[in-house]
Amino acid sequence: MTQVGENKTVLITGATDGLGKKVVLDLASQKARVILHGRSPQKGKTLAEEIRDTSGNPEISYYNADFSSLDEVRTLAGQIRADQKRLDVLINNAGIGPGPTGSARQKSRDGHELRFAVNYLATFLLTHRLLPLLRESAPSRIVNVASAGQQSIDFDDVMLENGYDGLRAYRQSKLAMILFTFDLAGDLKDTAITVNCLHPATLMPTNMVLETDYFSGSMDAVDQGAEAVQYLAASPELEGVTGVYFNGKMRAEPMAQAHDKQARQKLRQLSRELTRPDDAV
Repeated sequence: MTQVGENKTVLITGATDGLGKKVVLDLASQKARVILHGRSPQKGKTLAEEIRDTSGNPEISYYNADFSSLDEVRTLAGQIRADQKRLDVLINNAGIGPGPTGSARQKSRDGHELRFAVNYLATFLLTHRLLPLLRESAPSRIVNVASAGQQSIDFDDVMLENGYDGLRAYRQSKLAMILFTFDLAGDLKDTAITVNCLHPATLMPTNMVLETDYFSGSMDAVDQGAEAVQYLAASPELEGVTGVYFNGKMRAEPMAQAHDKQARQKLRQLSRELTRPDDAV
């Protein structure tokens, strides 16, 4: 398994369950400084205490934010920048699945389609707000957890007000993560910050997968997905590698729209309009 190493500071969003929790446990055992994010204060603080006790690693901190609220994301970024001296790796893992078949369309607190908001817009905003800290800590890495389940973004109906389907919403949000990865990697090409994304593993037995009836069949182990995430976060083989989509540890090709520069520009413009990443807190 790839070792992140002692004294490296790593933030992982969505860290209290499933894939995120497994990555956190591994990083803590490697004596990294681990910043957990979740949306349940009691659950998050309890988990942080348990990890400190079981790993013997005191450098475990927890921050709370509901990613359905962009204001909470801004507050989270501000707290981390105020508290942390460095950030070597940002792992954008938080997200929600498609939900049960036939579920009704839901809105975020800001009025956006919920899966697009939580899985993508929150990540876009948090990443931009943390770029100053990542620059100060360079060389640093951004790892975006996407999916092999992708669907092209319809820019005439990004919020899926017509013909809503939970699986479509989930897949669109995950392709948006890939477009964002490629676009940001281009912006940061002359810095020492790399940006990559991955499909960690297929149908891991996480709450996201277990709560939906869209999927069936065999599942990969959560350990497999966690190892792939850590590979992108720390492998010396990927030093300087940026703007790449991985399936597990292998380079792969996403849907064609990910390479469409016009689509990436449209998504960037829309994302900036909706999240206002440069606004003062």
